[in-house]
Formats: sequence, C-alpha cells, structure tokens
Amino acid sequence: MITYEFKPDSFATFREGIVREWALTNGIGGYAGSSLIGAHNRTHQGYLIASLHAPTERYLVFSKINEVLRTGKTVYDLETSQHLAEGKTRYKNGQEYLASFSYDGSVHYTYRCGKLTLAKHICLEPGKNVCAVSYEIENTGDAAELTLVPLFNFREHSASATRDTLDFTLSLFGNSLCLTPKAHPEYSILFQSSDGVFQEHTPVYDENMQLQIEVDLETDGLDSHYCPYEIVVTIPAKSTKKLSLLCSLLPTGDSFSDITEQTGFALLEKRFAYTEKLYAVAGYSDEFANRLVLAADQFLSHRSSTGLKTVLAGLPWFTDWGRDTMIAYTGLVLCTNRRREAEEILKTFARYVKNGIVPNMFPDDNTPPLYNTADASLWYFYAVWQYLQYYGDDEGYHFIETEIYPKLKEIIDAYRSGTDFSIYMEEDGLIHAGSGLDQITWMDVRVGDWVATPRHGKPVEINALWYNALKVMEQLSLRFENCGEEENTDAFPVAATAYRTLSEQVKTSFCRKFWWEEQKCLYDVVDGDEPDDHIRPNQIYAVSLPFTMLDKEKEQAIVALVEEKLYVGCGLRSLSAEHDEYHGIYCGSLPKRDAAYHQGTAWGFLLGGFLSAYLKVQHHSPESIRHALELLEPVKEHLTKDGCIGSISEIFDGDAPHHPRGCYAQAWSVGETLRAYSQDILPYLSM
Repeated sequence: MITYEFKPDSFATFREGIVREWALTNGIGGYAGSSLIGAHNRTHQGYLIASLHAPTERYLVFSKINEVLRTGKTVYDLETSQHLAEGKTRYKNGQEYLASFSYDGSVHYTYRCGKLTLAKHICLEPGKNVCAVSYEIENTGDAAELTLVPLFNFREHSASATRDTLDFTLSLFGNSLCLTPKAHPEYSILFQSSDGVFQEHTPVYDENMQLQIEVDLETDGLDSHYCPYEIVVTIPAKSTKKLSLLCSLLPTGDSFSDITEQTGFALLEKRFAYTEKLYAVAGYSDEFANRLVLAADQFLSHRSSTGLKTVLAGLPWFTDWGRDTMIAYTGLVLCTNRRREAEEILKTFARYVKNGIVPNMFPDDNTPPLYNTADASLWYFYAVWQYLQYYGDDEGYHFIETEIYPKLKEIIDAYRSGTDFSIYMEEDGLIHAGSGLDQITWMDVRVGDWVATPRHGKPVEINALWYNALKVMEQLSLRFENCGEEENTDAFPVAATAYRTLSEQVKTSFCRKFWWEEQKCLYDVVDGDEPDDHIRPNQIYAVSLPFTMLDKEKEQAIVALVEEKLYVGCGLRSLSAEHDEYHGIYCGSLPKRDAAYHQGTAWGFLLGGFLSAYLKVQHHSPESIRHALELLEPVKEHLTKDGCIGSISEIFDGDAPHHPRGCYAQAWSVGETLRAYSQDILPYLSM
C-alpha cells in the first residue's frame, strides 16, 4: 500500500500546511478535498462535492466537520480555518494538535490532546455520492466529550455561498438529519451519526470562511456554510470509542436507512480493498509506478449520458476533454491494465464524433459538447494505436474494426475535404487549422476578441499527428480492407495504398516547410511563407509519436534544443524564456494568468513526450536511462512537496522555483508520466 505520511515539521506554520492539498474521487465525477492541515483554501474543497449528473453538475453539499475535545476544564479546539472578521484575517490553529497526516487513497488525521488521541478517517464510497468520516478515540485519562460541528452547503462547486443562499428545510429523526435545499427540492442531504446527541448549534452560519488560494487570485475568496446542529459524544474515562458519520446526497423521496457504528469503517475497508486491487491489476513491483497508478485512478469516471467510462481532465474543476483524454489515455488505462475502461473510453468519444471532430470538452452544466479542436481527433488515432499495442489480439482488433474504425475513416475524410473551424488539407497534404478568433489547438486561450496565442495555419503538432494518423490508417486498412482482392494476393490494398501515398506527400512537405535551419529545430506554425519564430515544445511530437518523418540528426537536434531551452523539471515551458513575449510566473487575476498560460508557463504533460523523444534518439542506452531518471526526480519530489499530495499538477511557473499552478491534479500530467516511465524506462532498468 502506497502511503504518503507527514509529521508536524511539514506544517510548522499555517501557510505551509495549506499549500499541500489532498483529493479523493468517487468515480462518478464527485470528489472531496482540503489541505494537509484541514483548512480549506479554495472554493473547490469540501468533504463531499457531489455530481448530480455524472460526471457534471457538481455541487458542494458537505464542507467539513470541526471538532472540539473537552476533558475537565481543558478545551482542545481542533478547528483549523481562516476567516475574515472585521476586515482582518483570523486563524483557528487546530493544526497545533495535529500529530500526523497520511494519504493512501483515503485521508487520515491523527490529533494528540493530552491523554486523548483522535484518529479521523475520510473516504468516499465508489460509485455513490457518499462520504464517510470515521473516528477512533483513545482516552487514557478522565471522562471527556467530543463535539462535532458539520458544515453543510448546496452550491455549484466553483461558486461561493452567503447566508442568504443557504436556505434548507430540516428534519431530524433519531441520529439522522435531513436537509433539503429550497432552491433544489429534488435533492436531499442525509447526515447520519452512529453515536452522540444532536443539539442545536449557535451560530447557525459559518460566515466568511476565507479561501487563501482564491485571495491569491485577486478575488475576495469568501464562502459561508450552514451548521444548524452539533453532535455531542461522551467518551468514558480510560476507554476507546469508534464513531461513524455518513453524509449522502440522494434524490428527495428515496428511502433513508439508518447506519450501524461500523458502516463508515466498512466503507473505509472497502476503499482499502479497492486500492489494493488497483496495484494488483496494474502488476508493477516498482514504487514510483505504483504511486502513479494510485494517482491515475482519480481521473476515471462514469458518464451517465453514455453509460460508459470517461476521463476527467483535471481536479478539481475540469470535466472530460477530448484532447486531454486521448493524450492521458495510454498512461491512465493501458499502463494500468484496465482493458474494459480503455474500450469504454474509446466508445464514449466515438459516439460524439461530429463532422469528423472528436469533442473538445463536455461543459460542467451538462449542455452539449463543444467541438473547437483540431487535435483531439488526431490524438484519437494515437490512442487507438496504443490500445492495439497492449491488446492486439483477435478480440482487440475486432473491437476496433466494429466500434472505432468507421469513425477513424470519417475523421480522415473530414480533414481531407474540410470541416468546421477552418480545418482542411491543403494541396501540399498538410493540415490547415483555425481562422479569425478560433483557438483550436491546445494553446487555446482567448478572452473576448483577444487571442493570446494565435496559431492559425499549419501547426507543427497537428501535422505530426496527421502523418501519424495516416500511417495508423495504412496499417489498419491492411488488416480490415481487402477491397475485393483475393486474401492471399501480393497486391497492396487500394485503401492502404492511398494512405501510404498521402503520408509520403505529407512527409515531403513537412520536412521541407517546418525545418528551421538557423535554430536547428522546427517552426511552431507555418502559414503561407511566414513561419512562426516562437520556440515552443509542440515540435517534440514530431519525434516522440509512433510514426515520424524526420531523419535522426534532426530529431537529435530538436531534443537537445528542447532540453536546453524548455525543460524545467516537472514539465516543459510553453515558450522559450529568450522570447520577448515570455511570461515566467502564472499568478494573479485571470487576465494576468491568461497572458502567461501558453507564453512560458510549463506544462506537466509535455514531459512524457519529451522523455520518449529523448530516449528514442539515445537508443535507450544505459546512460540515457540514468539521465531520464534524473529528469524525473523533480516529479517524484513534487508528489509530496507541494500541490496535491500524490498527484501531478497541470502547470508550473516557467521561472524557478517552478511553483505548481492551475489544477492541482491533471490527468495528462499523470498519464503521460506513467506512460513514458512504463514504456521507455522500466523495461530497460534491468538490462
């Protein structure tokens, strides 16, 4: 079992404690999260953020529980929080009693208060909007009392609440409290305790909780919660006690069943068993690989609109994005040996192909998907090819032929003849993409009429992916299409010949138009006779993809330049620091962040392609494997040092010390790291 454990020297100050965060997911789009010390620092935190329509429409329903221990006249207030009161920031420093924190797929806090030790466990039930909070209390002294104050809410997970928006209908029966939000009477929050007495709590509202990360982003960062009751639990002298709490979001009218004392602990054991199965199925004996296996599971989710699995692009706010899914796909489900999920994800996106385009994203409000992407469809071919490298048996090929291959042909035809967003093949065989205000590559920031990184024309990675797609289709058509010829004929099938001929044209045009002789690298975009002079990381895919076009000398030159100018530890800069438009820090208000997002900010997912390209040109020599492991050291440190414990952030500052930013856990950052480590490093470690 992989366990991340932290002692008090990791949270010596309040600020040090909140920069490390944790996250749990339930496999249907719901999640939980907070900081290492238990103080929330962003709107997307709480013990249960439930998905109303998997994996979208996510609402905070259960924020947290504050604990107070009393023995005699001594009071131990374990609440750790930050509030704004009378214009000043006020802190509750319950972390002073925190003896340890650990994460293993569930979350565990241990507090020591005189002769009392309190262990608090938090987990989510897979497949349901249910959070279990379980307590184990050891009392070696006099009789004591534990008071628990649960904080409730019902707001969209990226919004905030005030006391005026927290309006519920309440009913209390035994040790079960039911809260129905008046604005959403179709849902009810059921809160159940295995022990203790419910008493009215004053004040009823926890107001102006200050969320430091939101403040850092130049917003007011304030939130409020509803706390109508507290639960008082008696702890006899020299005793141990277990206490189980469940919070569930259910459709109003569903039958409520009481829980037993062990229910929360049973869910905790269920989670332990689930985690152990992840490791067993993946089959790694390598610790770093298993850490990434645990991280990878957080991004897999059920999608109710298809009844199939999908991938959440990042925690805590992204839903499923086509581009991100196809890039993360190999690491998340193939390198973890999850064949059923791998097939379901391919089918999920096949069902939404429109005009030859794989959806760019599914909005969080459950509205129809958006299609403004030129690369998601081409990354889809990469995902299919990788699937067949892992599951290339008769069953696997049959699945691709019957479920996926028709969509692949549809995509190729659309790109050749032209489709939405000015995506079309030019006479030289290369793909043109984008016009006007369209932002259809992964560098897609646009604010109103301001396009931060215009890449209209022929982007380098789009055309590297286009060539790769054509070669994949050539190989698949050899197997799937006989075109009426005898099975044993030596003739090359007509369809495969067409793909091969076009791919050769693409290769000739690409090598002639994209090579930048002065810099010994590739132009980022070619548009007419005006190549783009930005040195960006997109060119790495012209080296790392399964099918590539350049000679070995050019590939080596590209890899060397990318390492020299763009590698920063946990990722690659999106723009060389030497360029006038470079922004080295991603912080502040949204306009400031948008200006830096693709203009110097480093991206974690790019590290995977870079490692694969580097080891390819070095022929996976022992020296190159050792160097690749050195390049991964910052990632290993990042898993425990900052960001989300046990995961890899979306982005990092281009400038040292390269602080993590954006989503604290990103699917393609984790997936691509695991893919490169699994495919390009692990097989060579014993050689």
